[in-house]
Amino acid sequence: MNEIKIQAVCGFGCGSSLFLRMKIEEVLKANGLSATVFCGDVGTCLSQQCDAIFISEELSSRIENRTKIPVVVIKNFMNKTEVETKTLEFFKSLTNN
Repeated sequence: MNEIKIQAVCGFGCGSSLFLRMKIEEVLKANGLSATVFCGDVGTCLSQQCDAIFISEELSSRIENRTKIPVVVIKNFMNKTEVETKTLEFFKSLTNN
């Protein structure tokens, strides 16, 4: 399998998406997983090649029905447990396919 690419998305691609990217990278490192995590904005995220989009609940409705890749909704970017659980669930889904 090629390197997994995860896009962390927020409204403009430079604020909360950076925070979310760092949290996802912490989870990956702590669990011995590897992926490229990069930031994006909600307006252009669907044009970026990736394997999953991690996005806030508020913005998810703008893209969920417009893509075939997994959209992982994070309700609270500050909640380490939520980010960890959803990141690990995404990786587990890759092995189930």
